[in-house]
Amino acid sequence: MQKRLLLGVEAIAQGALDGGISGVFAYPGTPSTEITEYIQESKEAIARNVHRVWSANEKTAMETALGMSYAGKRALVCMKHVGMNVAADCFMNAAITGANGGMVVTAADDPSMHSSQNEQDSRVYGKFALVPMMEPSNQQEAYDMTRYAFDLSEKMGTPVLMRITTRLAHSRAGVESREARKENEMSLPEDKRQFVLLPAIAKKRYQILLDKQPLFEEESNNSPFNKYIEGQDKSMGIIACGIGYNYLMEAFNGNCPYPIVKVSQYPLPRRMITRLSESCKRIVVLEEGYPVIEELLKGYLAKEAIHGRLDGTLPRTGELNPDCVAKAFGLPTTEGAPVPELVAPRPPALCVGCSHRDVYTALNDVIKEYPNARVFSDIGCYTLGALPPFQAINSCVDMGASITMAKGAADAGLYPAISVIGDSTFTHSGMTGLLDAVNEKSPITIIISDNESISMTGGQESSALGHLEAICRGVGVEPEHIRVMMPVPKNHDELCSIIREEINYKGVSVIIPRRVCIQKNARDAKKKKK
Repeated sequence: MQKRLLLGVEAIAQGALDGGISGVFAYPGTPSTEITEYIQESKEAIARNVHRVWSANEKTAMETALGMSYAGKRALVCMKHVGMNVAADCFMNAAITGANGGMVVTAADDPSMHSSQNEQDSRVYGKFALVPMMEPSNQQEAYDMTRYAFDLSEKMGTPVLMRITTRLAHSRAGVESREARKENEMSLPEDKRQFVLLPAIAKKRYQILLDKQPLFEEESNNSPFNKYIEGQDKSMGIIACGIGYNYLMEAFNGNCPYPIVKVSQYPLPRRMITRLSESCKRIVVLEEGYPVIEELLKGYLAKEAIHGRLDGTLPRTGELNPDCVAKAFGLPTTEGAPVPELVAPRPPALCVGCSHRDVYTALNDVIKEYPNARVFSDIGCYTLGALPPFQAINSCVDMGASITMAKGAADAGLYPAISVIGDSTFTHSGMTGLLDAVNEKSPITIIISDNESISMTGGQESSALGHLEAICRGVGVEPEHIRVMMPVPKNHDELCSIIREEINYKGVSVIIPRRVCIQKNARDAKKKKK
């Protein structure tokens, strides 16, 4: 055994490497990014030639991982919670095809929306797909569960969902690793039609998935990660899920007087839950995210008094923490001094010298000439254009929505409709929207603000690098309306002129202001110097 100080995401990465993965497939997104980065920098992964290149988006990551699983090898898929929306098509159907080599999907949820546009709970996807789920409560469990999840995936012939949250992902603890197992040899499915989801086959595969549900529950009942912990005070029972168990132990200094069911593997361990309900007068549920378990319990333990997020015992939104858990049990809490009014909040801002600044400065100057102009933007650093001093954008919904929303507004008669999207977001989810616009000759102006990296999540290399013009031409944008230029202050008038010309063109035009991210440029220069 070797002990290391690891973030939760790093513990998952090391567990996957030691579990014998042959590939990791992912698109960057906080708080999941460092899983893939850890593997990319791992000497073990490099020596074994583990696949570790970023995918264009979460859907392609999921599908490529399923292909590796088809070939009998172990594959890890990583994304943040909103990435599950992009990957859901393949994820739901992979539950029906099943897995050949072990396939583990890690979804990193972001309660309290530290760096996200919603507060989604990926356990709903696991329940929806009817697959086993894991939810570690600490870094050591994150390591151990990842290895276990690959074994479980192959034992049950199904993908396994690993759900973590921000606080576990980005906190450190000592983790003992074990000897790595070898990678699987290639082995193809015995049933050549297993992955062919024609209706006649899919119906049979779905029945197989339904037949496995009692087996999944039995695995949960016997899981080393689910525990029934006795307590002397039976006036209340507690179900503590994932990191909620840590908060509970902190609130009671490790000596909780009530019976506890610690849940870290799903479906729910029904035998433990039944035992708790028969012993206790009421139940409190501690879970990050949605009241998933609380709602389930109200179904099959309707006679019990169930408390949690739904009745206000715990906050309905945001992360759990030791104080709100302590308050739920009437324990004393410690609150810091109020923030003085003289301390002004500091919202995030675009870096000084960022190319997006030059784009928004020019765009704001031009759209003053068009009273009805609206700018539809997207997910990335440039979303900060919504804040002062620019206040230049009117939408930010999901990856790729800038182009399609601009098209829809133009279809409704809005002029001018302008889209601002980043280079990586364009190849992630914007290309299909551009094709729709080209097919209908929509009068929209698209600005692909190209800083040659995925800058918001740490400067990973963008799939768009070196391809943007060719993609736009290939999709059908007229070459004379693909305009590339360098966004720097001295070129301000030129950029304004280009934006104005393309707004006045009643068709699809693409402007590509290109200048490398200044943070990436500095990092690259430092690496080169070393």
